[in-house]
Amino acid sequence: QVQLVESGGGLVQAGGSLRLSCAASGRSFSSNAMGWFRQAPGKEREFVAGISWPGGRTTYADSVKGRFTISRDNPKNTLFLQMNTLKPEDTAVYYCAAARRPALTTNAYDYWGQGTQVTVSS
Repeated sequence: QVQLVESGGGLVQAGGSLRLSCAASGRSFSSNAMGWFRQAPGKEREFVAGISWPGGRTTYADSVKGRFTISRDNPKNTLFLQMNTLKPEDTAVYYCAAARRPALTTNAYDYWGQGTQVTVSS
């Protein structure tokens, strides 16, 4: 059973930065693409960023491109999301996710964390 635990969320002013982490346990994440999603109040969950296994390819939602960076530390089974130049519209619960396959994907995810709140004040 895969467990994903996010951390690093919090309250930040617009223009600030946060770094989210996602620690995986229960199994190795070898051969798994991984990603970040977010869900704002009253909105559907949306894809934010994805990274292939072992990490050579990444993709981003247009809304975060150039501001967010996804990365992974495979030996430590940890996924990261560096978020810079944050905007109030980035406020949401951010979820870590793992796919069953190594290929980069924006929607084929099977394992989910419990989420971490990110709030950006104006």
